Amino acid sequence: MAQLQLPLSFEDFIPENHLVRVVNTVVECLDLKPLYDRYKEGGCPAYHPKMMLKVMIYSFSQKTYSSRQIAKSLRENINFMWIAGGNKPDFRTINRFRLDMKDVIEDVFYEVVKLLIEKKYIKLQNYFLDGTKIEANANKYTFVWNKAVGNYDRKLDEKIKNHLREIDRIVAEENEIYLEDDLEETGVNSRITTGQVEGVVKSIDKKLAKNPMDKKLKKKAKEFKKDILPRKQKYEEAFAIFEGRNSYSKTDHDATFMRMKEDAMLNGQLKPGYNVQIGTENRYIVGFTIHPNPTDTKTMIPHLKHLEKRLGRLPENIVADAGYGSEENYEYLEEKNLGSYVKYNKFHWEKKKKNRENPYLTDNLPYIAETDRFVCRNGKQLLHIGNRKYVTEAGYETRRDYYRCEDCTGCPYATECKNTDKNRTIMVSHRLNELKRKANANLCSKRGHKLRSQRVVEVEQVFGRIKGCWSFRRFHLRGADKVKIEWGLLAIAHNIAKMALEG
Repeated sequence: MAQLQLPLSFEDFIPENHLVRVVNTVVECLDLKPLYDRYKEGGCPAYHPKMMLKVMIYSFSQKTYSSRQIAKSLRENINFMWIAGGNKPDFRTINRFRLDMKDVIEDVFYEVVKLLIEKKYIKLQNYFLDGTKIEANANKYTFVWNKAVGNYDRKLDEKIKNHLREIDRIVAEENEIYLEDDLEETGVNSRITTGQVEGVVKSIDKKLAKNPMDKKLKKKAKEFKKDILPRKQKYEEAFAIFEGRNSYSKTDHDATFMRMKEDAMLNGQLKPGYNVQIGTENRYIVGFTIHPNPTDTKTMIPHLKHLEKRLGRLPENIVADAGYGSEENYEYLEEKNLGSYVKYNKFHWEKKKKNRENPYLTDNLPYIAETDRFVCRNGKQLLHIGNRKYVTEAGYETRRDYYRCEDCTGCPYATECKNTDKNRTIMVSHRLNELKRKANANLCSKRGHKLRSQRVVEVEQVFGRIKGCWSFRRFHLRGADKVKIEWGLLAIAHNIAKMALEG
């Protein structure tokens, strides 16, 4: 009987799996200098970073996200064995390598994007932007709310002021401890700072040094040191963590509480998470950013600026849903001379016949530009009465104009036109209306119809693969930097997996 000949190297174990070959080929084509630069000269790493990168990308494409599971697969799965060249790093090495990719994950991702552009998989022509909320690896009951902390802080400030007034009466010396200039003259809505409280504690200690037997002053000193000062420090730390957000999680300070969609009926609950924004073309991920704010409106401009910084230019057309339709975003797209196919919140609503033909809606009132006035159904004129600066949550400044009807007395349409006894007043943003008209023209054009119908399958298919097929619905690491590593590996794995499917 002939003797069974065993293979001598892992080259003879080349698997039939096409994806693992594509991962290997793509990574070999990448410029990985930023990754290599992380290793100091004078010695060699135990495992080559290129091999480790191949393992990480392939494992994410196989729904294997745990470092322990990856290490197990390297011992048991032939595809993992082949792409690792027979190396078997333990889970600590794998986890350490993943965390070390914090500063280079985007470099690697955009190297893949540049390869896709070079190979004509994408053309940077139509950029479909959308976002999804991914739950953070944080306890959903350890929430801290900005409004609650603000209320506690204001009550503490009142308590401090009352204590200082009482201390002044105890020592019978005004202003020396009370710090009149520091606390009262800063304004009603001003906050007392930790530094001011520390100054009060020092002043009380000086008084106690002169009169150490004063029991009332001792009691106040103890309360300031044991209760008031620690609470004030705690509240200031919380305000520093918020950074303009409404909430954060105690177990992951970068995560914000967002309403997650739990089922097709949109039933859900508030959970700590991240708003992941991605842009796709031909269902490849071209760019991604991670945001702590739950609304999409404030994410478009930072996302596109980041994309331009990384790729050196922006795609020709931006396609997005109504969550991104704001005056600030339209202005940015016009400034960058980009094709704007971004819906606004009333795009479909105003297409309905009952709304389109409603003569009482502000958008349907005839406007006379020469005299800057509107005309109502009864023939009365709505005269311009002034304007006001309006600042959005993102800090964008715009203008709102106000118009009031000259006289609504005896109007037969008053009950349908307005809900008060006063003359009707309307608020209008002429610049926003102009931008919306341009957006509407683009969206209703032949190309607009095509891009609108394409948008619903572009980004959603990517999210469907990652969240559905790959079962990635919750981050495994904590902190914005580590979350970016996870999503970057997912994005790279998705792009390479799609390349493998297209051959």
